[in-house]
Amino acid sequence: HTFFEMLGNWSFGDYFKEEACAMAWQLLTQVYGIPKDRLYISHFGGEPTLGLSVDEETREIWLGLGVQPDHILPFGLRENFWEMGETGPCGPCTEIHYDHRGGRNAAALVNRDSPEVVEIWNLVFMQYNREVDGSLRPLPALSVDTGMGLERLVTVLQGKRSNYDTDLFTPLLGAIHQSSRCPPYKGLTGGADVGKVDMAYRVLADHIRTLSVCIADGVYPGMSGAELVLRRILRRAVRFSTEVLQAPPGTLASLVPTVAHILGDAYPELISGTNRIMDIINDNEAQFLSSLQQGRRVIDRTLLKMDDGKVFPGAVAWALHRNLGFPLDLIGLMLEERGVSMDTETLNKLALENAKLQSQAAHFEGESNVAVDLHSLAELHSKEVPPTDDSAKYTYSLGQDGRYEFPSCQATVLALYCGQALVQEVLEGQKCGVILDRTSFYAEQGGQTHDRGYFTREGLQDVLFPVEAVQLAGGYVVHEVTATETLRTGDEIRLFVDEAQRLACMVKHTATHILNFALRWTLGDAVEQRGSHVTSDRLRFDFSVKGALSVQQLQEIERTIQDIVQKDEHVHVQELPLTLARGIQGLRTMDEVYPDPVRVVSVGVPVSDLVNSTGLLPTSVELCCGTHLLRTGEIKDFVIVAEKQLVKGISRIVAVTGEEAREAREAGLALAQDVESLSVRLASVIPSLSTAHRLSKEVGQLTDAVDSTAIPQWQRRELQAKLKALQRTTNTAVRKLETKEATRKVQTLLEKHVSETLVVDTVDADSISVVMKTVNQYSERSPGAFVMLLSHQPCGKVLCACQVPKGCTTLSAGDWALAVCTQIGGNAGGSPTVAKGTGSTVDLKETLELAQRFAQSRTRH
Repeated sequence: HTFFEMLGNWSFGDYFKEEACAMAWQLLTQVYGIPKDRLYISHFGGEPTLGLSVDEETREIWLGLGVQPDHILPFGLRENFWEMGETGPCGPCTEIHYDHRGGRNAAALVNRDSPEVVEIWNLVFMQYNREVDGSLRPLPALSVDTGMGLERLVTVLQGKRSNYDTDLFTPLLGAIHQSSRCPPYKGLTGGADVGKVDMAYRVLADHIRTLSVCIADGVYPGMSGAELVLRRILRRAVRFSTEVLQAPPGTLASLVPTVAHILGDAYPELISGTNRIMDIINDNEAQFLSSLQQGRRVIDRTLLKMDDGKVFPGAVAWALHRNLGFPLDLIGLMLEERGVSMDTETLNKLALENAKLQSQAAHFEGESNVAVDLHSLAELHSKEVPPTDDSAKYTYSLGQDGRYEFPSCQATVLALYCGQALVQEVLEGQKCGVILDRTSFYAEQGGQTHDRGYFTREGLQDVLFPVEAVQLAGGYVVHEVTATETLRTGDEIRLFVDEAQRLACMVKHTATHILNFALRWTLGDAVEQRGSHVTSDRLRFDFSVKGALSVQQLQEIERTIQDIVQKDEHVHVQELPLTLARGIQGLRTMDEVYPDPVRVVSVGVPVSDLVNSTGLLPTSVELCCGTHLLRTGEIKDFVIVAEKQLVKGISRIVAVTGEEAREAREAGLALAQDVESLSVRLASVIPSLSTAHRLSKEVGQLTDAVDSTAIPQWQRRELQAKLKALQRTTNTAVRKLETKEATRKVQTLLEKHVSETLVVDTVDADSISVVMKTVNQYSERSPGAFVMLLSHQPCGKVLCACQVPKGCTTLSAGDWALAVCTQIGGNAGGSPTVAKGTGSTVDLKETLELAQRFAQSRTRH
């Protein structure tokens, strides 16, 4: 399965092996009534190389619960030692296996991949932490993490042999049959499953569950991480649906209501989001089917260009896979049908390079220089170091002059973290984490970036300790610092936040809340926040929406925000019990765990009024731990500078405020004037080809500027539309003038080469397009002629184009152009009838002679 439901229980220091085993045994044998003689237990058999002994304690617990000795089996690290990754919590585990047949001793089939004896429950006892050096270090508290697959449990309880025979899947298999052109599902596997029809049934039933639940939970098919995995799952399902089951497009999405019927009680968002999920699946299916057609055309064109015996280029295969999502196995099958092999060495090399880049990016994103490790956190707790009081981050005010005032904060150094250990002091130049009794610095959380600033040590006020980052770890605020002097625990310090950076973050964060409100106000209640990030430079906001926003919608959103900014509304903040806060009408929340009590941030309306109101008030109100403005006027201006769909159904807005917003408006105005000026010039008659090329280049340069400059997004869309129209105008003008120029040159050449069947000559032209058009027109006027024209540019570059009579088998235009262009250090390509290329030389005489000789050698009878 690509999606399964995990049942289980956890303990973080409350109980351990004996209680976990007893509860599992009681549930399976007494509550569910599973026969004891069908259950087998595996436990950790030790690993001498790591100094790990056999887990006899667990074995004795199972014996004490009445499990027969021959039903308790030891296994090694691979089967019975659970690890979350290369580092982190880990420990021995004990697994419960079920024998579907019964009436025998099936101990020999445990952990042997037998479909008759399967694991149903794994009880993990986390005792160790795997360190970076590979060693195992005992955890400060013993924990339990158990997992039992619902699908396998249901199979046991319903007396089935396969998960697909249970009522979790049979409604889906029936729905698939209704849409396909294949016989009903029979449960066949391996060689008995002719044409892989039943396999296709299982693929669709499994994959549509994965797609439905993930999309309902906000994970959409995309190009990286989990989104890329989901994209591949969807495309695999589409292939099995269309190619094996011969089902029409839309079949996959039509299964969503059935998934909602089966799982909707546990996942109500499947029911409420059914239409949205279907739309996203249908959009992605249509896109994939279009990509398959495009990919097949690319493969066919590549095969046409290949000489006999050549392997298919690995770079082309990888580009198809990476950019179009074309399945590599399908490329392999298509090539196999044509008797062509794949350049697997290049393909594997490119795949390895891509995986390496992704791994490096993931490592960089998750990297923290002074992230406090689990053992140090446990040590802090054991020493009763209190969590950091960071309430002072909210202590700021508006002065009489209208400027924000951020008072400094007195604090004491409680702990220093350096080199993955707690230390008493750090010396100058050492990077460390500083934990204080209190702080005014904001640690990165809730989508808002951390504060910057510095602190000074008492008695050493002229030495600044710059704070580079601030992170939360287990209730402690960790200030990342490179010490500029010796620092010790117990030192008294004074903290100073970077006021400009903090205020800029407050502006962006409050603006983000107002944007969230404006989106819902403009687009409707279906809009849901999917993420946000606030820095001092700009804000980013992700939200669910069916398609890209229109120019009118972007303008309306900005107007709504501007109205709130210009009214200089009060921003109200109040702590409330979580249950009371959730009762506020119009409250915007994310699908995450909130503290209790929780901070409520409201724009323009006091929180108490919202609590007491029975109706929906038109205002922004959210649960938020971030720092906010006291009044909205400080935002000054707001401009959306980017809006695009990340994946189907999820859009991202990037916006700027204040001075950056003003600059964006000015830049947009300047570009609009440039576009208008160019439009006026293009409206008049274009006198020459050189003028047309120059204007076309200007359109391209303006297009690049509009695409890359921070300007209002609504204006960018308008200018892009105008520039596309202007580009079509210049392209049409260029084509007409090139055709006209080519006609003049052809007439001159025809007069020069009267009745000649082989024409090799030079032509004065600025572009390969003119050379090609001249060759084409000459061949139309003289159908039996072999024509090659070369154009020598002032820089030494040579443009080459040639054409041979249609159906000619003695001379290929592609071979002719390639022979000539490679001789002058260039390259060429094309079809057997027409080709073009480039090279470089000082003197064309030898090149013309070579072209003549090559053609003559192929055309002599």
